[in-house]
Amino acid sequence: MSTEERRPASEDLTSCCADMYSSDLATLLLGDSFHPGGLELTHRLAEMLELDPGARVLDVASGRGGSAIVLAEQFGCEVVGVDVSATNVDLATAFAVDAGVAERVHFVIGEASHLDVPSGSFDAVLCECALCTFANQPGAVSEFARVLRPGGRVGLSDVTRQGILPPELESLLSRIACIAGAIPVAEYARMLETERFAVMDVEPHDEALRELIERIQQRIFGAQLLTRLKQLDLPGVDLDQASLVARSAVSAVGDGRLGYMLLVAQAPATGTNL
Repeated sequence: MSTEERRPASEDLTSCCADMYSSDLATLLLGDSFHPGGLELTHRLAEMLELDPGARVLDVASGRGGSAIVLAEQFGCEVVGVDVSATNVDLATAFAVDAGVAERVHFVIGEASHLDVPSGSFDAVLCECALCTFANQPGAVSEFARVLRPGGRVGLSDVTRQGILPPELESLLSRIACIAGAIPVAEYARMLETERFAVMDVEPHDEALRELIERIQQRIFGAQLLTRLKQLDLPGVDLDQASLVARSAVSAVGDGRLGYMLLVAQAPATGTNL
């Protein structure tokens, strides 16, 4: 049996998500914003974290580096971005150079549940619209606790869910789109509290999720039209299924089954997992 055949399903999912988010398709459907609320909510989450100039921040699932660059430019932070995609790391590094913040921001390849950074070395951890996609969510939260200094803070933005979702929102496509792996706010809180975090603040931002999904719907419609006119070729992409997922997601936001939140929690001042 080959190494590829032996790969665990969780690694397949992580690899698939990484490929999706670093692809031209992701740019087509999501534009410059890879999470609800875009950089505006990144700025809000940074305010909730009360970041001071010089604060060391670990941006987990940093994507193409937009949030890390904002933290360096607008808050004066020193940021390490970690992402499973080599393509994203290369792009983010180039963007940091272009933005003139490469001396305060750098990016490395890594996986959230096995962070290759020293214990107690960061003032804050940022994880935007990604925890719900991780195959090992408790492992990632445990790593957040390990890398934070005593009293450090973690800031999450993520999709939330209540009740049962329709089958199309439990698909792999929906998991990649931060939907199928979403959990209730109380479960995010319990996961953090298991690692001795104290939840300090939770802000709902459901409208940001609805607006993002509606933008995706518009882009899917445009892609379908261009495909029919033979002006766009997306082999292996089922745009009709993507459209179904988007319509169902908008409905689920409307009836309260899907939402979006910002959450900040603080590590204990002493006795952390070092």
